[in-house]
Parts: sequence; structure tokens; C-alpha cells
Amino acid sequence: MKVLIITAAGVSSRFSESVGYPCLKCLYHENGIEESLLYRMLHLDGGFDRYVVVGGFQYEKLKAAIEDEFQDFRGRLLLVENEHYADYGSGYSLYLGLAAIMGMDVTEVVFAEGDLFVDREGFCRVCDAQKDVVTCNTEAILAEKAVAFYFDKDCGIHYIYDTAHSVFEIKEPFRGIFNSGQVWKFADAKRLRETVRAIPKEDWQKTNLVLIQKYFGNLGKGEYEVVAFQDWVNCNTISDYRKCQRKGGKHENT
Repeated sequence: MKVLIITAAGVSSRFSESVGYPCLKCLYHENGIEESLLYRMLHLDGGFDRYVVVGGFQYEKLKAAIEDEFQDFRGRLLLVENEHYADYGSGYSLYLGLAAIMGMDVTEVVFAEGDLFVDREGFCRVCDAQKDVVTCNTEAILAEKAVAFYFDKDCGIHYIYDTAHSVFEIKEPFRGIFNSGQVWKFADAKRLRETVRAIPKEDWQKTNLVLIQKYFGNLGKGEYEVVAFQDWVNCNTISDYRKCQRKGGKHENT
């Protein structure tokens, strides 16, 4: 069973401030639900058997929208509530999404953060890959907004992120540094389960990079693929959203 997990629980304060009112970012649209980030991500044709969406902020609005606007996913989409969306880090949403499927016959999992626009071709490459996948994008790597990863001298993967959005610091030789595409594929369900069980309860209150680093940091060269998104937007403000619409229209017209 192939599963897509999307986390969309956060308060989205920067986006709400740019719009002018408290707003559930993943559902925001100006001309129809088809333009929302959640709709676009769910309809990228990854060939999934089940979908898990983790919500929190304005959860009842998300629940109603999924029931009314996403009926084509009825019976395949599981909505999970994160009651700690305001006081725990993003890792807890990922934990809840994974916990919801641990009893299922899962063979592979793709995890995507819920505030992204990505190109269909790149996303399908992630889904079709036979190995574990990390993704990158072509934007500049700036500590004020980027999640980055680098390869050490042995090609081991290390994620870096400054919650204060200040500076990055790497204290070892490295082969390359990349801006993360914030989409990952876990191709080994057994390793994923073992990794989840090995993480202490309190660490799930931190960022989702705790699980990401523990899983991917143990992979050797040749055990993973890197997929680069050619079109990628981390939608933090209304201007980012409108950039998504321009990019989305370009892809729909090709």
C-alpha cells in the first residue's frame, strides 16, 4: 500500500497576516478550491492507495472542506487532528500521520509539507522511485527561510535548519549543500517503523527533521535518490500563493 501524508496543522501566522485575517493556508483560494494548495497536492497523480491529512488550526473548517470538496477521495482519505498544533513542533503532526497508518499493510510512504507547490513531473519522479528519496529545489539557500541539507565527505545526509531564521553552521567538510524540497519518500516500511519506535516521545514535539534525519542520516551512498523540483514554492504569504497560481497555470496549459 502506497500512502501520501500531508501535514497542514500550523497556525500560518505569516500567511494570515499577509491576507489580513486568520486563514487556513492549505485551503485558501481566490477562484475555486481547485486553486488551493491542498487540492493541487492531492491531485498530483502519485498513484497512492491512501491519503492522510493532518490538520489542527481551523480543523473544523478543514474537515468540512474535505467532506464537501474532496469527495473523489472518499474512503481513501483519512483526516487526523493535531490538538497540539500551537504548542508542539511540526514533528508531532508527522508522528500523528505515521501513527494513523502503522497498523496498515504499508509498503512505502511519501511525506509532503502542506504549504508547498511542486511541479507534477518532479513529484511523479519521487513517487515512481524504487529507493528512498530526498528532494531539493533551485532557490538560493538562505538561513532566514530555507531548510537545507548537505552531504558529508562520505555522502551521508545531514539536515540543517535554524528556527530563529538567522544563520547556518556546518562544522565538518562537506561535498555539497542543497535547499530542501520538503518532500520525502520512505521506500522501506520496516526501517520507517523501526525509526518511529526509536524516537523518544519528547523528541516528537520538535521539528519533523528529527524523524527525517534519523531515517535518512543512516543511509549510505547508493541507497537513496535525489529529485530536484524545477518549480517549487514554499507558500508563506499571499504573494507566494499568487506565484503558485502563475506556475500552476503554466503547467495546466502545457
